[in-house]
Amino acid sequence: MNASSAPPAGPATGAHVSRRAPSAVVPSPAELADARAWVAAKWEDVAPSAAGGTAPQDTAPCFSFLYGGRPSSALLPDWQTARATRDLDAHRVEHTRTWRDARTGLEVRCVGVSWKAYPTVEWTVYLRNDGSTDTPLIESLQALDTGLGAGPEGQFVLHHHLGDDCTIHSFAPRTTVLGPQAAARFAAARGRPTSEGWPYFSLECPGDGTGVIIVVGWPGQWTCGFSRDAKAGLRVQAGQELTHFRLRPGEQVRTPLIVLQFYRGDWLRAQNLWRRWMLDHNLPDDHGRPPAPRLGAASVQFCQFACTQAGDLEFIDAFLARQIPLDCWWMDAGWYPTDGEGWPKVGTWEVDRQRFPGGLRAIADRCHAHGIELLVWFEVERVVAGTWLARHHPEWIHGGAAGGLFRMDEPAAVAWLTEHVDRLLTTEGIDIYRSDFNIDPLEYWRANDAPDRQGITEIRYIEGFLGYLDELRRRHPGMLIDSCATGGRRDDLETMRRAVPLLRSDFEANPEGNQCHTYGFALWLPYYDAVHNWSPDLYRFRSSLAPFLQRNWDVRQADFDGERARALLQEWQRVAEYYAGDFHPLGDYSAADGVWLAWQFDRPDLGRGVVQAFRRAASPCLTAEYRLRGLEPDAAYVLTDADSGQTWQATGRELGESGLRLTIAARPGAALIEYRRLEAGPGADPGVRELLDPGPSRRR
Repeated sequence: MNASSAPPAGPATGAHVSRRAPSAVVPSPAELADARAWVAAKWEDVAPSAAGGTAPQDTAPCFSFLYGGRPSSALLPDWQTARATRDLDAHRVEHTRTWRDARTGLEVRCVGVSWKAYPTVEWTVYLRNDGSTDTPLIESLQALDTGLGAGPEGQFVLHHHLGDDCTIHSFAPRTTVLGPQAAARFAAARGRPTSEGWPYFSLECPGDGTGVIIVVGWPGQWTCGFSRDAKAGLRVQAGQELTHFRLRPGEQVRTPLIVLQFYRGDWLRAQNLWRRWMLDHNLPDDHGRPPAPRLGAASVQFCQFACTQAGDLEFIDAFLARQIPLDCWWMDAGWYPTDGEGWPKVGTWEVDRQRFPGGLRAIADRCHAHGIELLVWFEVERVVAGTWLARHHPEWIHGGAAGGLFRMDEPAAVAWLTEHVDRLLTTEGIDIYRSDFNIDPLEYWRANDAPDRQGITEIRYIEGFLGYLDELRRRHPGMLIDSCATGGRRDDLETMRRAVPLLRSDFEANPEGNQCHTYGFALWLPYYDAVHNWSPDLYRFRSSLAPFLQRNWDVRQADFDGERARALLQEWQRVAEYYAGDFHPLGDYSAADGVWLAWQFDRPDLGRGVVQAFRRAASPCLTAEYRLRGLEPDAAYVLTDADSGQTWQATGRELGESGLRLTIAARPGAALIEYRRLEAGPGADPGVRELLDPGPSRRR
């Protein structure tokens, strides 16, 4: 869709959106009560009526800091305080609690939001100096600081993940048991929030079956720690890693966003409650709808990041001539002047008119004439010496004329950048803004801070970055933004409310890598990409199935198998809608070459879903059996093998208790089984009047 003709959307990027996500998971009354108890204790000063598990232990604030060397827990009870509550809309209630130090003028404001239909509470803490002089030192500011209690038996179990490190192990799930006096600490690496670390956690509490999802939203250097005492208690702290500063008169700072989502029972069920909340209220608006499945394609692999107008038009025309579906044409790095030094030379954000005499608009017009979107790569936060920005505005760069990090912490720089990029988006007809970030910012942030201002540059940078995305979305309603950062290194929740991960890792197009990444990533974020380099092989293609399927296919070649390509894409088109449903890992995670890996995507609203299973090259097992999840026990389901076309019938109870037995003869090989629920009553679904014999390899 042409950005200039996009239909009006709802709230601006970063603002609240509301939808109805397809899921079989419904919050229980007990889960909703757990969230309400937290709100009552932390914002309304209502003493908790329960103890242990996720129940609040007291009415103390859910954050902490040192002020002039003294802990906030000793100071806040004596400060002036106020409370306010208001409905934000039909779905959310805002809770504000404020403390004010009459002596120094420091105001601390904790702004929380609770959801009426979800057991979810979030908050951000703001500190403002209303005095006439600098404040005393503010240190160790923790956006989350709270205690949890265990029952008489068992241990806390923490489910967490690795972040992206551009390997097969990116997003790998891990489990840590927190026994007495155990401690575990997690953090971002070098300032990019999902580089090596992953700020999403699920904590199972022993004894009473309660649990809580804990998420830190901060596109910077966050940290999160879990520490057990010698008895039954667990302390959880999270926030910006380094805070040691004085606030100047009139100055305000914020903490990372903290989200708690309470659950009872199975932690995997809770992950689908989280996915549903993400789809309902968090992922950015895509022209009045949730982010839609897309088929993308690019030429960059074949032109070595030196694409041309003629070359890209040739590719697009070849897709059209071969009738190969294309929703989004992906223009990656290198469309700007690089002085012969290649795509990494960024900082001159104008179209290279020698290679694109008609501008990117020539590509956009060809795309829009055929209902294709244009995605264009930018990397505005890294600046190289010798580029326009380095020559004309070295004061806007951490590193000056020698290049470095663009100063998102400088309002004048952000204002210029917003106007400049907005002009390019509009005049060149760009539909999707791809934002890359191939620089570690932490050393620049910290080098810019005085000894009594440590952490301030990071805060200002993040405020500028988020405001920049918000303003682009406000000016271009419904426009998707890609969150790329050397792959998937900036996928924290604050960013995910404004952008979507269209390159979840630079470890791309590897079949086992795609399998492992989907297994870990889809537990938390329901919209993502996978990259497929052309191969007619089903194992490689099915490993790449994702809501956004990006293809490096040279369809210009005379021997390109268009018929095979169209057949593969028909399979994606059949299953793409399932990826917005519930996600169920089947069996254990493993990156090893001698195993099977499998999962299930279920759309209970449609009564349909898909099971994907992969037998890797060194697996000695011909068959595997998986118990499906989320199905109605008494309902009948028709299952179809995508390879043989065989269909058979089973009840949800049979599939959930006895399991689905699969045989994959090839090594490596992939199975894809679709299923659909039969409506009640005889003859309700004529499609199964002649069920085929399932054969021994498909019988439960």
